Amino acid sequence: MPGVPIQESSVVVDLSPRFPSTSTVLNSPIAAAAETIIASLAIPDFGNVAIVSNIRVEGFAAFTVGTSGTAATLRIRQTNVAGTVVATTGAITVTAASLVAPLVLGSDATPGVATYVLTLTITAGAANTTVSSVHLAASMF
Repeated sequence: MPGVPIQESSVVVDLSPRFPSTSTVLNSPIAAAAETIIASLAIPDFGNVAIVSNIRVEGFAAFTVGTSGTAATLRIRQTNVAGTVVATTGAITVTAASLVAPLVLGSDATPGVATYVLTLTITAGAANTTVSSVHLAASMF
């Protein structure tokens, strides 16, 4: 009589600590072309989740460009606005009052921090830009 085949299931395995994300808008860029943190993601249990190769990060923002804005740069950085740049869109040409929704993807091959931030810089803006939606996510491998 043949034996019962081995069946594996991930029903009881909680993988959620490996895929943290946030959709909370923290700030909107001011007119002075300053790089502004628009979302922040603290990775829960950072020291307790084994990271074998890297952390893949992805950021999205929808925003209405302020008066006179000519370019937008979306970045993902480690820790804060002075942290290492993990990914950037580079300068994207925009026009004032337009709704823009760029996506930035990157991989942090040396993940040594528990926080990633999504930043936005608007070049030549004479009035504040309004961020209406963000998403910042990490996938740990």
